[in-house]
Amino acid sequence: MNIQIFGTKKNFDVKKAERFFKERGNKYQFVDMKEKGLSKGEFQSVCQAIGGYEKLIDENCKDKDLLSLLKYIAEEDKIEKILQNQKVIKTPIVRNGKQATVGYEPDVWKQWK
Repeated sequence: MNIQIFGTKKNFDVKKAERFFKERGNKYQFVDMKEKGLSKGEFQSVCQAIGGYEKLIDENCKDKDLLSLLKYIAEEDKIEKILQNQKVIKTPIVRNGKQATVGYEPDVWKQWK
């Protein structure tokens, strides 16, 4: 397995995801989204794996103005806006090659080989 966990250090679900993989002896790479964030290629790969960028949007994020803006701007501009303001992305994003999940999904992770 080639696990990457994208998130922030203070996020509770990110900590639970890290603990899940540590307890099973799986090595993973943690990517702090406050420092680095998702590249455009990583973003597109995750979107393809989960079925669209809409599932990445955190409706409970603090930036309500950006959430509102995303509803009204042109489709092609949404991805750029999300990549510029990654606070609206739900975490943790866990990748294993071409597979990916958003949020805490231990039942899915157990099936990964």
